[in-house]
Amino acid sequence: MAVTGFWIRQVQWPLMEVVKENRTRPYMQELKLAQHLSKDMLEWRQREKLVKLLDHAVHNVAAYEPYRSTWREYREAPERFVQKLPILDKTLFRRNAEQYLSKNIRPDKLIANRTGGSTGEPTRFYLDRPTVERYEAARWLGLSWHGIRIGDPCVMLWGSPLELNQQQARTYRFKERWLKNRLLLSAYELDERRLDTQLKLIRRFRPAYLYGYASALYTLSQMMLARGVTLGIPLKAVVSTAESLHEHQRRALEAAFAAPVVNEYGARDGGIIAYQCQAGNMHAFSENSYLEVVDPLTRIPVFPGVPGALLVTDLHNTSMPRLRYQLGDVVALSGKSCPCPVSFPLLETIDGREDDMFISQNGQYVHGHYFNHIVRNLDSFRTFQIVQHEPQRLSLRLVKEPERFLPADEARLLAGIRSALGEVSVQVSYVEHIPPSSSGKVRYAIRECPLTSALPPE
Repeated sequence: MAVTGFWIRQVQWPLMEVVKENRTRPYMQELKLAQHLSKDMLEWRQREKLVKLLDHAVHNVAAYEPYRSTWREYREAPERFVQKLPILDKTLFRRNAEQYLSKNIRPDKLIANRTGGSTGEPTRFYLDRPTVERYEAARWLGLSWHGIRIGDPCVMLWGSPLELNQQQARTYRFKERWLKNRLLLSAYELDERRLDTQLKLIRRFRPAYLYGYASALYTLSQMMLARGVTLGIPLKAVVSTAESLHEHQRRALEAAFAAPVVNEYGARDGGIIAYQCQAGNMHAFSENSYLEVVDPLTRIPVFPGVPGALLVTDLHNTSMPRLRYQLGDVVALSGKSCPCPVSFPLLETIDGREDDMFISQNGQYVHGHYFNHIVRNLDSFRTFQIVQHEPQRLSLRLVKEPERFLPADEARLLAGIRSALGEVSVQVSYVEHIPPSSSGKVRYAIRECPLTSALPPE
């Protein structure tokens, strides 16, 4: 696929810049230059962009016009002003989406998008082309840290791009294959019986890297390790995205593919937020977004190193600004520096979705990773899914390891759940596999009730 990659880099992309005024590569060059600036200079640049965005929002966006007078008072302290704005969660945004469109903006001239809706109703929103191109620029810069170039062949383990009819799906795959040099393999069709066929497709395509959901890549790696087979081709990286990447998954991917595993952190409604460097740290693209982390219950900002709910303010989307947008993820910022040449600030941890956090009977929250750690130490289970429907009521789906199953392991798991959450009711069922959601992702821990529903009275 070297010819296709050369064509994309040397002909197609330059042509897009002339004909469609695509600015992904210029934006990438901006990021490339900024990544070596000092911490103070990066903070100054981010602050200037934040001031410009806030000034635009209070004068041109109905949802933020009521804060115009407050903005005049705090214009010299934009970070303090931001904290006076309400947190914008997805439910509030869905109910009032038109209030966040800038004046004199025609939606038909924007790019319509939506979240996958894996936890409920999809969130529909608009982006302008420059914002999308800045997202892509961040992704390509992050990939470049690992020697991956625009146009390099890629095999993607992915779900459905959107609800497409057959003709649209064919067109989508054609564009991916010949305009982006990407071969799509369905995350829904990973099956031991089709492993040889899928590996043959990958080998024939000879990708420079794999890219996909953590759970899909992990499933493929598990089948390969169980069979004792390898790809037999060198990879620059295996890039995990769209889900939490657990340490046991990283180890399996490294063993199966004999390549470094790179974590990409982003979301459809948040852009590419951070990328893992060669030193193993997650660098946040401060040129593109302003991040806050707050306590999930009190909504008070937390110190670096303390996990909390992530709020994202996209610094470039002036067509539909979403200030302090609650992405639904739990992360911790970091005050540390990285030994690599990249100066962008660090995320210390990415702990998954906020609705992966469970609420205990005494009002404390417990992250879903806790249950993952228990199950990984039990030989009886291949995988699991736990759902908290109400604070006192949960369901647990287990996939057995038939030759290793011990009833005592189920008792240990239930004891661990009750140790963390209190005396809760757990409905246990055994299944053949945990199916992915409509987006293609697999979720192991899901909370369906509000975090505040089990708080003890004051």
